[in-house]
Amino acid sequence: MTTGISAHDLELRLKELLAPTSLEVLDESAAHAGHAGPTAAVSGPTSGSGSPHPCSKENHAWRGIALCMMRCKNSSPAACTPLRSKQSDCLSPLTRLHGTPMKKHLLSAAAVAALCLAMPALSQNVAIVNGKPVPKSRVDVLASQLAKTGRPMTPEMTGQIKDEVISREIFMQEAQKRGLDASEDFKAQMELARQTLLIRELFTEYQKANPVTDAEIKAEYEKFAAANGGKEYRARHILVEKEDDAKAIVASLKKGGKFDEIAKKQSKDPGSGAKGGDLDWANAGSYVPEFSEALIKLKKGQVSEVPVKTQFGWHVIRLDDTRDAQLPKMEEVKPQIAQQLQQVKMTKFQEDLRAKAKIE
Repeated sequence: MTTGISAHDLELRLKELLAPTSLEVLDESAAHAGHAGPTAAVSGPTSGSGSPHPCSKENHAWRGIALCMMRCKNSSPAACTPLRSKQSDCLSPLTRLHGTPMKKHLLSAAAVAALCLAMPALSQNVAIVNGKPVPKSRVDVLASQLAKTGRPMTPEMTGQIKDEVISREIFMQEAQKRGLDASEDFKAQMELARQTLLIRELFTEYQKANPVTDAEIKAEYEKFAAANGGKEYRARHILVEKEDDAKAIVASLKKGGKFDEIAKKQSKDPGSGAKGGDLDWANAGSYVPEFSEALIKLKKGQVSEVPVKTQFGWHVIRLDDTRDAQLPKMEEVKPQIAQQLQQVKMTKFQEDLRAKAKIE
């Protein structure tokens, strides 16, 4: 980011600072021009409209006095003039040329101009690294991203972000110096990064324009409640590969075998087997149809005498208890439902775009 001042503007600013502002210099210039002093100079050349010509000495003189008044914060030329005798900051460099090299004064004026021009840059940049300004906007972007995560922006955090931005600039300059940004691999990665960011912006815009409504959440919850209402079953099972093994387990249970001990030793279901075959509370519809049909026919404490065949193998089932379904309140699951519905909308949006695209 530049300071916003062109080379032409810089030249004009320097000329303005170097313009004669002392009445003494004006008197001397007027004397060489055949005028008696400042008063006579006012009646010098005009632009034809009655006003002083832009290039006339008097125009330069009053412009210099105005600049002097601005720097001295005075309200009139008379109030500013006495300060010239003290060689204050209002003195033009040209009024102190006697016995002093002009180059020194020119450099001083240039330094003042550079300082004035640098002030806007300092307000726009967090640092200047190897002569290159590092814009404050980079800090603002990172701070904004962190703020979205909920992290508080403390002065310490702001300082760390500034250090990070400066470090990145240093490393980036070194990478550019080595020509790494010109490699084909780098260009390919930049293109992928550009695509990723652009797609993310597209999806973000779609989500903002198509939010999940409370009505949609309520409808989805009611659908869920209808599908999971009624009774819940607390069941156990032992899963084996062969029907004969399942029949042998049923026979062992009839002889007094412990269901949970047999499940731990023989069940092929790693999830429930380690817990003695316990499947916890669940709606009958949570299981495959063959399992559900056999489960709802059992009474509390009863074991299925005939092994049940499913796609997973052979099951020996025991029903431990039943109860009315314990559904969570809508407010408790509202965030999960909203996230699920948003994902459904996003999937449909993507599918619609692909369907409309002309792919050859």
